[in-house]
Amino acid sequence: MVTLILACLLAPVAEIPAGAHLLLRLINTVNTATAKPGDFVYMTTASPVSVNGAILIPVGTHVQGVVAHARRSGRVSGRAELAIRIETFTLNSGKVLRFSPELSSVDSGGSAQKAVGKENTVQQGSDVGRDASRVAILAGSGASVGGMADRSWSGAGIGAGIGAGVGAATALLTRGKEVELRSGSTLDVVFSRPVPVE
Repeated sequence: MVTLILACLLAPVAEIPAGAHLLLRLINTVNTATAKPGDFVYMTTASPVSVNGAILIPVGTHVQGVVAHARRSGRVSGRAELAIRIETFTLNSGKVLRFSPELSSVDSGGSAQKAVGKENTVQQGSDVGRDASRVAILAGSGASVGGMADRSWSGAGIGAGIGAGVGAATALLTRGKEVELRSGSTLDVVFSRPVPVE
């Protein structure tokens, strides 16, 4: 009896090594237009974590996180940001593991959003190119309308100025893109320290 207890106590505990990556798939959609700190984020594992041939976290493990920070894109400045804190993994046996890996990369969903910093933050890319192209298009349209209306270069110049002004005003009044993590998109997380899995 004592030998059995000692064997159980001295048995090696499996652990997820530091640097191990895990791919998570979102179940619910989360975006900065509606997310609030404290909102739950539900995911499943899309890849397993295995050590020495033993699977410690299988595919399909339920994962729960929470929105830690959400900021909408500004009209004049400020990119949208969304931070998710991963809190629990629920194994098929019903056992709940509590640990929080760090976000390494995110499915961009065709946008310029990406993982930044060490706070599990996803940030939307800059809208400068989109705004510049909007101003240029409206300036060009204004120039052609002004030129046709006045049948002169000065009319085209006035039209271009008005078009550029409308384009700049539109850019200032329009919010940039929000961070959106759609259902089915993936997050790659990495364990920054070894985590025992008993």
